[in-house]
Amino acid sequence: MTRCRIAYVRYLNTAPLVEGLASDPSVALIPAVPSRIAGLVRQGEADVGLASVVDAMDGLTVLPVGMIGCDGPTLTVRVFSSVPVRDIRELHADTDSHTSVVLAQVVLRMMGVGPVRITDFDARERAPIDEARASGPIEGAWPEAVLLIGDKVVCDAPPSDRYPHQMDLGEEWKRLTGLPFVYATWVCRTGEEKSPAVLRATVLLDRQRRRNAMRLGWIAGARSAGTRWAPALAERYLGESLRYELGAGAREGLSRFLHEAGALGLRAGGLPAFAAGGR
Repeated sequence: MTRCRIAYVRYLNTAPLVEGLASDPSVALIPAVPSRIAGLVRQGEADVGLASVVDAMDGLTVLPVGMIGCDGPTLTVRVFSSVPVRDIRELHADTDSHTSVVLAQVVLRMMGVGPVRITDFDARERAPIDEARASGPIEGAWPEAVLLIGDKVVCDAPPSDRYPHQMDLGEEWKRLTGLPFVYATWVCRTGEEKSPAVLRATVLLDRQRRRNAMRLGWIAGARSAGTRWAPALAERYLGESLRYELGAGAREGLSRFLHEAGALGLRAGGLPAFAAGGR
């Protein structure tokens, strides 16, 4: 049997979507940072991928079998600032996720801040991308304001005395719009929705998400054992902070976000295509 290739992010937040799939001989899991996944699918290196929503265009189709989203605080998508948020003029942005970078700009403009200069930031090397490539790690070099995403927000957070001002982007989006937010959705190449590999992946992903929703406590405990997540915090994060169903409210939030981003010239207009059954 030809295996279906599924590109995903190896963060704690994806565990409710993919936990259990690694043992399936018909699946090949491909770990990657969020910003690379749409490209892997587009280039035919993966059949299905969990792509950032701002990348889910141009030849890709959304499969309505799960998402990463929130309806309030996200916890792991956060702006850290040494000055009040309204005084931010340059934001060093974690390049792992394109959607979070656009969301930060949308939220800041909705708050009346900006325009803000965005500088790509290597969160692991703690330096602007070009500087990190040229000179290697700069220990302790944290900029005035930085956007971080993923497990590093909890497990490798910047020093609190450096950043007395923080903003959870999911929480602020909810406050400003009253809507949920969608960070990532499953996508395939447009035209391949009915291919054997994509059909197989669709069935597996939908089944596994539903099964995992019934055992989030167990997943949190199992995954936190090999990380620096506290088990209780991991369980609250998976069970309370995040949403995995691409329902009507999530679609409304997605539409509003893409409209706001388009109005600011941060992305092309229009909405992503949804596979049959996804409207």
